[in-house]
Amino acid sequence: MPPLRQNDRAPEFRARTTRGDVALSDYRGRWLLLFSHPADFTPVCTSEFIAFARAKPRFDALGCELLALSVDGLYSHLAWIRDIHERFGVAIDFPIIEDPSMAIARGYGMVGPDAVDSSTTRVSYVIDPEGIIRALSWYPMNVGRSVEELLRLVAALQASDRHAASTPEGWQPGGALLEPVALDAHEALQVEPGPDETWYYRWKKP
Repeated sequence: MPPLRQNDRAPEFRARTTRGDVALSDYRGRWLLLFSHPADFTPVCTSEFIAFARAKPRFDALGCELLALSVDGLYSHLAWIRDIHERFGVAIDFPIIEDPSMAIARGYGMVGPDAVDSSTTRVSYVIDPEGIIRALSWYPMNVGRSVEELLRLVAALQASDRHAASTPEGWQPGGALLEPVALDAHEALQVEPGPDETWYYRWKKP
């Protein structure tokens, strides 16, 4: 199976989770952050899950659901999130998929085709309301993701869609947006750039 790419349709699945059975189609009409972690009861993954749980109200405000996955079994997931709650006072109130067969993980490229152990890579997929993968990232097992950056990424994709514009480096919600670049010579010649602008670099007017 070829690797998934940006703008591919996310493969459908149905799975058992810490919050009951879910299917990808359950999230149609909403944004979804689907992310894998290498294993339960590990330090980097614990730090990430605490951060995701604390940021969940901000994802909710963006209309973006969280859905986690590893190839650990359901009872391992349940024991881990109970331990996080007891030790750190943080409730993990988003679903975690169990995938012991590695079927979903392999379908999404979270493990190699010949992998036999329980270590998925640290992959994140931002899936839009139409079920299209809009962004994806891979991190090594020993490097944690930035939850703040994932929040910014979802907000940037939504702003870009809403305003038919692009987001500049370091963009934050409410910040200025860029006009899409002209794609043909006639259009480029019609552009009237403002101060400190040029035909390919223009700020979108409010």
